[in-house]
Formats: sequence, C-alpha cells, structure tokens
Amino acid sequence: MREFSESEGTPAADLLAWAIQTYGDRFAIATGFQKEGMVIVDMAWRLSPGVRVFTLETGRLPEETHHMMETVGDRYGIDVERVRPDPDDVAHMTARHGVDLFRDSVEMRRLCCEIRKVRPLERKLRELDAWAAGLRRDQSPERALVPKVERVDGRVKINPLADWTAAQVDEYIRRNSVPVHPLYARGFASIGCEPCTRALLEGETGRAGRWWWEREAHKECGIHFAPDGGVRRDMLTSRDA
Repeated sequence: MREFSESEGTPAADLLAWAIQTYGDRFAIATGFQKEGMVIVDMAWRLSPGVRVFTLETGRLPEETHHMMETVGDRYGIDVERVRPDPDDVAHMTARHGVDLFRDSVEMRRLCCEIRKVRPLERKLRELDAWAAGLRRDQSPERALVPKVERVDGRVKINPLADWTAAQVDEYIRRNSVPVHPLYARGFASIGCEPCTRALLEGETGRAGRWWWEREAHKECGIHFAPDGGVRRDMLTSRDA
C-alpha cells in the first residue's frame, strides 16, 4: 500500500482489500445502513465474508434500521456488532436534561450525540487499528475535503467512497442488488436517530432532514467531525463532573 498521501487514486475495493489484509480482525466497517455504508459492506464482504461490521445502537433508532441489521445478517451472514451507550451516562443525562433534550438547543443536541454516539464509538475503536466509514465529499460542505485514507487518534480511518458521486453509489447498488434502507423510499436522504431525522421537503437536499429545527448549517453529530465549540463541562452529567 502506498503512503496515505498517495491513496487518492486508489479504487474503493483496493483500499478495502488492503485494510482487510493488513489489519484482519482489527479492521471493521462502521455503518448506519445508509446507501454508502451498504455499498462498503457489500464490497468488503465480496473480498472477505468474515469482515466485521458494527453500528451505533443509540437507543433512538427507527424500527427500519433494526430491520436492516437483520437484513445484513440474512444476506451476508454477518453478525452486526451493536455498540450501545453507557446506560448510566444515558440515565444521568436524561434525568438532568430530559429525554428529548436535543430539541432545547444545539448544545443539548450535541450533548445527546456525545453520550449516545461519540463516546460509544470511542470505546469501540479501542478494539481496532483501522475502520471504514461511508463519507462522501459531495454530501455536505463539511465533508468536501474528506480524504480517502487518514490517521485519526492513532488509527487508520478509510473513507473508500470519498470521491464517489451519489449516482455511482446508486449504480453500484443497482448492479449488485444491494439491500436499501426502506426509509429512502419515503423521501429520506440521510438516516439517523428517529426523532432527529425526517424526509426531505420540496427543494431540500443533502442532510437538510437531519436536526431540521436547527438554523445553523453544521449538520454533524461529532463522530466524524468535532462540532464547533464541542460539549461544555457544565453540560455533562453528574457522573462526569
């Protein structure tokens, strides 16, 4: 494998083959079962049927996402690893701020994401030396400069579809009969937790259906990009104080 800085022209399948061969069981695919993640799962499975796949089971996922976990098991024989938040963290957060705190402010939404997604991912990554995610550069302005291979906190992160277009993703799905999350058929373009995701309205594009009540343009939860300002210490649960 060439140096990371020279990996931009490497095809997605070649990057996955390199990661699987280099890291073995210390490599895994992270997915919420959106189109890009399913393309990566399908591509990697064709290279190595025993490839590891994990998802962040936040406790607020739509039922259709749980069905996708079962679909992946049925189609590929992959037992999806479900990464859950610390129950004490969730209990302390909701006791202090309420179950639907994410509606109160951007800061509260970021705190909810921190507890339900960011921290569980950090714990999971301690098991791994490398992981893959489904980021594409044309998904949002925040993702425009995503590299295909990068080193994050000492681990190798692979974004094999970084230079793909939405049309390329759809073509791969069509050509290989890849299972598609049922919420796409209902107008969703980006799928996350149930209360924080809706179908696009007329004229909307990209990630507009995520946290749609927020006026700011930054539509990230923190697992790929640290939010501006982060999570303040006085927002944390009493367990962390």
